[in-house]
Amino acid sequence: MVVQRDLTDDEIDRLFHALAAATRRDILRRTIESEHSVSVLARDYDMSFAAVQKHVAVLEEAGLIIKRAEGRERLVRADPTMIARARALLARYEDLWRARIQRLDDLLAEPADPSASITTKGN
Repeated sequence: MVVQRDLTDDEIDRLFHALAAATRRDILRRTIESEHSVSVLARDYDMSFAAVQKHVAVLEEAGLIIKRAEGRERLVRADPTMIARARALLARYEDLWRARIQRLDDLLAEPADPSASITTKGN
């Protein structure tokens, strides 16, 4: 059994920063589907190879992808462990908000207590 520890604040910051850009989310999606070389990834974006390398570096720093050398190529694939940890983090946030909404729904569903209302008489 694998024990997953909670993400640190720095890891969470890197995770959200990495997912903040559409290009990085697309690179992550593509690397979840299959392993790609950085040069193959770069062909599909209207930016320089160096810019794509920077996006890959941000994803790698966040732990969302793993880069490995094979000859002259750098191959990139998603890291399912970190993706699972990110998913667990987001699930905890979702649970927190669902609980808050449920408490609000419960409060709004309670019948009004007529003795608690204050009436004022006009002068």
